[in-house]
Amino acid sequence: MDCNQLVELVTAYLEGALDLDTRARFDIHLTECDGCENYLQQFRTTVDTLGRVDAGRLDPALRDRLMSAFRNWK
Repeated sequence: MDCNQLVELVTAYLEGALDLDTRARFDIHLTECDGCENYLQQFRTTVDTLGRVDAGRLDPALRDRLMSAFRNWK
């Protein structure tokens, strides 16, 4: 697995949705690539932080911009 493939699969990895073979290749890549290990940790931190945000308190325009950015992000 290369870095681009890992980035494409990170959400499925965190959700536990990868098949055993793909998860094993993902885990092996993490042991060999500090950059991807850092990326995964940053992604986990982002998910954790956003999970603590009270969406009801966000400015509606900011919420719409964030939703649009994430919806179109690849």
